[in-house]
Amino acid sequence: MDRVRDAGDRRPSVAIALGSGGARGIAHVVALEALDEMGLRPSVIAGTSMGAVIGAAYAAGMEARDIRAHVLRVLRTRSNVLGKLLRARVGRFADLLLRGRGNPVLLDPEILLELFWPRGVPELFEDLAIPTIIVATDYTTRSEAVFREGSLSAAVAGSMAIPGLFRSVENKGSLLIDGGAVNPLPYDHLFDLADIVIAVDVTFGGRSRKRRAPTPLESMFGAAQIMQGAITAQKIKRRPPDILIRPRVEQFGLLDFFKSGQILRAAEGVKDEMRAAITAQLETIRRS
Repeated sequence: MDRVRDAGDRRPSVAIALGSGGARGIAHVVALEALDEMGLRPSVIAGTSMGAVIGAAYAAGMEARDIRAHVLRVLRTRSNVLGKLLRARVGRFADLLLRGRGNPVLLDPEILLELFWPRGVPELFEDLAIPTIIVATDYTTRSEAVFREGSLSAAVAGSMAIPGLFRSVENKGSLLIDGGAVNPLPYDHLFDLADIVIAVDVTFGGRSRKRRAPTPLESMFGAAQIMQGAITAQKIKRRPPDILIRPRVEQFGLLDFFKSGQILRAAEGVKDEMRAAITAQLETIRRS
């Protein structure tokens, strides 16, 4: 492997990219648990959208099992979740009648992060325990926006700002929206930073099991998932990561956050898959 330089007796480095996918992204927790159980600490993490949310929490120094416990705790009670969503609304319902700038349908992603993120996640990239790369989309320039320093919360909030659900985020003169629009699985930012690059893709999925016509909301989010899957497929065809992990969570929708326990159980099989793939990569490096 050409990225291993003067390895000697040192343990090869591992980097991991966590992709977008809404509630499906909860499966990233299981992949991180696999690394913890193998005693592997990533040298760098890259994340987009939900992958950015979970990746940043892990990079802050939390163990994956603690992130699992936090996710299950905060999503356990519908009334608690709905109360937080109401607090994160951009405006009031009266704004629709008064033609104000507020929109009661949209959520403020920065407020939502503050309400749902675990305690201990720092404000700045520079204070993370693991170097982290966050990918968002710069709406003004129609291009990828990559963040490695400065405000962590602004970058992650911008990366998760799905149009139609969240309002855009202003950061350093840029107007940020969902990173999944340009780079749903940002493993390409890791190739020169580690010996083994792992990518966890939760956009992958087969045919929908639903025979009925989708609702307008399902159509909008479903189209986004199809687009992200197509972008990811082309990236993988052009240059795949060393290890590609696809948790079997295709049956879950973008907004199925109340099914977090089911998503975690469905993804459990990736642990054995990751152990086998990482072990094989380590053996290849030792022989080279």
